[in-house]
Amino acid sequence: MLRALWISLLAAAMALSATRSAAAEPAAPEQRPTYGVLYTAWIKAGEPWATVRIRLTRHPEWVRWMRFEIDPARYKGFKGEGSIAQEANTVLWKPPAEDAWIQYKVLLTSQRESGRYDGAITDTWALFRAEDLVPVKRIDFQDGTASQAKLRLNVPEGWSIESAHPRYRGGRLKIDDPRGNFDRPTGWLLLGDLGVRREKIGNTRVAVGAPTGQGLRRMDIMAFFRWTLPTLQKVFPEFPARILVVGADDPMWRGALSGPGSLFVHSDRPMISENATSTFIHELVHVAMRARSAPGSDWIVEGLAEYYSLEALHRSGTVSTARFEQAHRTLADWAAREAGPLDAPRSSGATTARAVGVLRKVDAEIRAASGGRQSLDNVVADLAAQPKAVTLEMLRASAERHAGRALASLRTAALNAPPASP
Repeated sequence: MLRALWISLLAAAMALSATRSAAAEPAAPEQRPTYGVLYTAWIKAGEPWATVRIRLTRHPEWVRWMRFEIDPARYKGFKGEGSIAQEANTVLWKPPAEDAWIQYKVLLTSQRESGRYDGAITDTWALFRAEDLVPVKRIDFQDGTASQAKLRLNVPEGWSIESAHPRYRGGRLKIDDPRGNFDRPTGWLLLGDLGVRREKIGNTRVAVGAPTGQGLRRMDIMAFFRWTLPTLQKVFPEFPARILVVGADDPMWRGALSGPGSLFVHSDRPMISENATSTFIHELVHVAMRARSAPGSDWIVEGLAEYYSLEALHRSGTVSTARFEQAHRTLADWAAREAGPLDAPRSSGATTARAVGVLRKVDAEIRAASGGRQSLDNVVADLAAQPKAVTLEMLRASAERHAGRALASLRTAALNAPPASP
């Protein structure tokens, strides 16, 4: 009898404890009601024009209108259900309450002024940015709702598909942008007869892929990331869970371009240049920051990407301290000879080299003022967490907060002064 009483008392105590614990736990965030979006693209081998359809699969009545900003030379043949009005570079779609869809043609080959391509469709592969599929600029939907989107790619038989987006078992891609309420495809898409290498580095799943026979050194790139990626993951606490690196040979553009969760690098680009900077790491910083620049602030975004390409190589032990310092001297000399104003519309070359020098001074000031407890790492983490376009005011406010005082390196006079020789 005593044993039964003891068991009853113990059970009552456990139940009371569980009740208190449940009461202390915060309530789970309420899920926003969602409307469904299915993107479908039909891509044919050797055919530069693809067909794209957007269908609102659930609660179409919650979407009042979508506005597409288009280049009429690249988007044509809009048709569907509901009201579709085209004026110059704008298409306005007001979907019906049922059977809501719109369809159009898109030119996926994209040629730069140099004559080389940053989007191509061949007989055996295709490489382009997913943003090109859906040129939605603005959308008006019912307050308190959000989209839940999927992408279905219809490709030639035998073709593989690589994307930074996760994939459902049925093959559709899950389209999810945690920074917005409307999800559309983003990042690089690689389709066709492919060679791909995969690794998990820290908490990031990395895929490196290219069409077969295109000369991309996939295993070399993966090994290089195993040395350097952990350093970037420490700098950026919210480093992407998935990274896709794609590449190809001519006639693709002989450079590198980042996109959400992904980057393109031409097959002939070295992992480390002779000046000890890295195009690969530069673009990875762009991917990690997910930052866009406000007018006049492109030097900040580009400068941070170049600055941390050097930092990642040095901190990981990939380059020596002596070579690291020489790289900074080389950039400073270049800036002194050729750099223009920092607030130019686009930052590249010598102007970005100048930006690296400014940011290095900012880092030194923050470390000195904080006794080494804070650095530019804290600032770049702040900027990466901001959904807004990066501005000089944002950089200055974050840097001064971590330093605890105003910084001479970010005074307007210092930024406007001509760069000095090293």
